[in-house]
Amino acid sequence: MQSSTGRPIGLPTLAPPEESHHWFERARRVLAGGISSSARSASTGPFPMPLYITRGEGSRIWDADGNEFIDYLLGYGSAILGHGEARLTAAVAEQLARGTMFGTCNIVEVQLAEQICRMVPCAELVRFANSGSEAICGAVRGARGYTGRDMILKFEGHYHGWVDVLAISNRPGPDEMGPLESPNNPAHSRGIPPGVVQDVVIAPWNEPRILSRILDRHEGRIAAVIAEPIVANNACTMPAPGYLEALREECTRRGIVLIFDEIVTGFRLAPGGAQEVFGVVPDLAVYSKALGGGLSISAFAGRREIMDLFARGEVRHGGTYNANPLCAAAALHTLRALETEAVRRRLDGTGAALIEAIRRTAAAHHVPCIVQGLGPMFQVVFGLERPPRHYRDLLVADMARYAKFRMALLEEGVHVNSSGLACWFTSAAHDEEDVELTLSAIERAFRAIL
Repeated sequence: MQSSTGRPIGLPTLAPPEESHHWFERARRVLAGGISSSARSASTGPFPMPLYITRGEGSRIWDADGNEFIDYLLGYGSAILGHGEARLTAAVAEQLARGTMFGTCNIVEVQLAEQICRMVPCAELVRFANSGSEAICGAVRGARGYTGRDMILKFEGHYHGWVDVLAISNRPGPDEMGPLESPNNPAHSRGIPPGVVQDVVIAPWNEPRILSRILDRHEGRIAAVIAEPIVANNACTMPAPGYLEALREECTRRGIVLIFDEIVTGFRLAPGGAQEVFGVVPDLAVYSKALGGGLSISAFAGRREIMDLFARGEVRHGGTYNANPLCAAAALHTLRALETEAVRRRLDGTGAALIEAIRRTAAAHHVPCIVQGLGPMFQVVFGLERPPRHYRDLLVADMARYAKFRMALLEEGVHVNSSGLACWFTSAAHDEEDVELTLSAIERAFRAIL
């Protein structure tokens, strides 16, 4: 397989990545585990180290050994315009020349907030932070401050960042989950104190009657219900028809703040994110990933009466690097680009073609497999005959087959998420050649895993 420049892409036999091995050995001497995020601990098939990516351009990335890949990880969806997009780079370079950090207000953050308020249905006021986890903390604090309540209801298998406040029941094992009607709330990690865990109530996704009964049991004590509208970090599990509407109704009736975690779906699914696609408006929403186009920025936004608590200083929120002009400039360019029809068409079209190809190829080879999500974000789950309703349906997924599939694609020059339950992403940089090459790689990868 060759790129448009005639250079081979991929690793025909994925020879041992010597340079990645070299850098991982160095890293393990100075970084805990050799990595800076637990999500980067994935090995490269038989090789006990991650790939070290040295550069990216458009839809392609290159590793330390010079191997070229079509990229569908895209910084976990962050590089939505592609790697090194020329106009984004120019916007960042222009701001870089003016200064990166002043610790004061800046003009670009105002323009960016105005842009978000135009695009997002729930956004009347905005606050910025630096990561999705930080923005989640801000939204939860705002909900607690507004309601005067402490407890948060989250859904089993939904991921809302690594910090203590909601790192509960992210991917519990069968022995941790408890009954479906009243799930346990296991901490995601050692180091999370019981006092934090006891304030988090767990419910199964897509089960409105169970949700109502759980809310009844905690009547008057729940500050917020938080959800990924599409469960991006667990197989892109979709909301059942009417379920988001049921969430909205329950929260409104009970005086509970509804928070949509749109860190992954925001600006990717549509200019207004999942709330635009599904027509359900939360009280607060949280953003990161695609917002910055590859630079580190996040935001939480929502109804004026809640966000005014921050304006009046009754709920405190800070951060030295919040809305620094460098990241704000990248975000402003990215959001303006994501409003254009050409970009939306490329994001949706590439994903739709890949989804259809994987479904068709799986059926042709009689491989149990479902593909779910929407064009710009989806996941392939082996071992299932029908789409999962909630997290527990994923316990029978064939993770070993996905690992083989991912490795077979890597050998073909296609880079996808190493997790069998996380998303593939498309970018505005993926073109027809990328799709054609990827479809051929998918066909060969399926033959390799039979």
